[in-house]
Amino acid sequence: MRYLELLEIKDAKKIINDKLSELKNEEIDLIYSNGRILSEDVISEVDVPPFDRSRMDGYAVLAKDTYEADESNPITLKIIDSVKAGAFSDKKLTEKTCIEIATGAPMPKSADAVVMVEYTEQISENEIKIYDAVAPHENIQYCGSDIMVGELILRKGTKLTARDIGAISAIGKNKINVEKSLNVGLISTGNELQALGNDLKPNKIYDVNTYTLASSIQENGWNFNFYGIVEDNENDLKEKITKALNNDEDVIILSGGTSAGVGDLTSTVIEELGGEILVHGIKIKPGKPTIIGQIHFNNKNKLVVGLPGYPTSCLTIFDVLFNEKGNLLTAHFHPRYLSAKGREEYLPVSIIKGLEGYGVYPIVKGSGAITSLTYADGYVIIPENKEMLEDEVVDVHLFGNIKLGLNIIGSHCIGIDHILQKSDLIAKTVNVGSLGGISSIKRDEADIAGVHLLGNDGEYNIPFLKKYGVKNASLVRGYLREQGFMFKKELNKKIEDKIGFELKTIEDIVKLLKSPIAEEIDFINRNKGAGTRVLFDKFLKDNLINKSNINGYDLEAKTHSAVGASIAMNKVEMGVGIKTIAEKYNLEFIKLADENYDLLIRNEKLNDPEVLEFVELLKKVDLPFKKPDNCGEIIYKSI
Repeated sequence: MRYLELLEIKDAKKIINDKLSELKNEEIDLIYSNGRILSEDVISEVDVPPFDRSRMDGYAVLAKDTYEADESNPITLKIIDSVKAGAFSDKKLTEKTCIEIATGAPMPKSADAVVMVEYTEQISENEIKIYDAVAPHENIQYCGSDIMVGELILRKGTKLTARDIGAISAIGKNKINVEKSLNVGLISTGNELQALGNDLKPNKIYDVNTYTLASSIQENGWNFNFYGIVEDNENDLKEKITKALNNDEDVIILSGGTSAGVGDLTSTVIEELGGEILVHGIKIKPGKPTIIGQIHFNNKNKLVVGLPGYPTSCLTIFDVLFNEKGNLLTAHFHPRYLSAKGREEYLPVSIIKGLEGYGVYPIVKGSGAITSLTYADGYVIIPENKEMLEDEVVDVHLFGNIKLGLNIIGSHCIGIDHILQKSDLIAKTVNVGSLGGISSIKRDEADIAGVHLLGNDGEYNIPFLKKYGVKNASLVRGYLREQGFMFKKELNKKIEDKIGFELKTIEDIVKLLKSPIAEEIDFINRNKGAGTRVLFDKFLKDNLINKSNINGYDLEAKTHSAVGASIAMNKVEMGVGIKTIAEKYNLEFIKLADENYDLLIRNEKLNDPEVLEFVELLKKVDLPFKKPDNCGEIIYKSI
């Protein structure tokens, strides 16, 4: 077989990428988007749910009214209203009252729990008996507890699945931008090939490559047409390629079209159809005889790519050429492997996850072995000037959409989403609050935990790491978020009419909360364990403000969005939260403090490339928050 000058792999990839870049993105209806690739980040412009709502059919209550209820000692409550899903009750609960509520209906003013209907008995038109106690927040789904406004839902490059489409529909987005679907024509070549479904004939092998390539094409969200198996016959091959050209395929892929004899046949047919050979041999192993040609047809340049016949080689070279944005995993290469000289090698490997990270092992059965394809999780690229791999860290290019990456668990903040948007990191974020994040670090579940807890001495986070005995972890300085009091403009008029001043400074807030009018202001608090709750309690203590002055101190919300939404919907008049939420709901904001939102990282992950990249981006990416001078630096380390 003849070879023209062997091309560097980067030049071969550029030819493919230039072709793919010609295909423009397109906007489609969400309902038809399954399997398509997002060409934009999807960011929520709404909170989900958009209001506090009941998880159950039952009765909205003041939890404290139910504490003594049980099967043998039920309590009686008066029903003052009923609310269905899609409606709202403006009635305010008082002691020993309740409101009948349906699943999904908005929570009434001041109610802080829902008693399931199964634990009640209606004894008259406006009275019920309750046979079970409930705790504050029980059976309530809070505003923004699922998705917060400004939260990154899905990142550009995501292949959409049913659950992804459901998440997008939850934020009301009915049209999305996706990559234009590539149309690929598949042709298998080789005298030895036989179609599946029949008994294997002597000296034949089943056509494997069509199925692996078709699967990879679909994983990319592209379309394909299969034009059958072609023996080593020039006229048959020319007929199949011409048919694919007439069907307006963007790319035509021949598997097995590079073997001795067939390679010359492929290049000959391309030239006879008026095309040219762009690549006839690449400096890689496996895949040296790869062919890339171009045929001008109907005013378009159509690529014809001849891939190796061995299944593992075929799939590897397809991934190298067509999956520029493929998934990467950093792992430790344990054994000794001697590489080929003079050519960049693409070594198929399997991945093992251990207690100390991922280990990677070469598959050395050869690219012709079917088990090489079965066991290969991906491949490692060995540069042409490197002769041996042994006991070193490598990047593994994964086959398929394997979800391996960072676990970020703790207090949620849109700053985390901003950072991930600017990276190619694969990450799972779980929002369980600051204390939940600390627990996940202690259980070795989280790689990174977001925390913002204020100690009694005014220091953030470190006192809590000591208090809860966190070992083998480091606290990395994050960024500053503005926490403060949120309220509507109308509240100022009410206060001015009552006591003759408006709320403009934090001193005004102190003055208000110490005044008799404080009991007339409906307040909403954050839940116990939340960093915002800790900050508010310290504010009250420092300013000698009695909790009993706060009308609603025991009324709790689990998210910043729930606080903002409650004020915007006139359920309450004031609360504490971050400035970005106040801006979202067009609320007045008086700053209480800059709080430190920091990152707790397990010591064993500090030198993990993904963690290092995340911390580096933390320092570089523009965020809607202030960054201190020591952003990204370790400020505390436990051993």
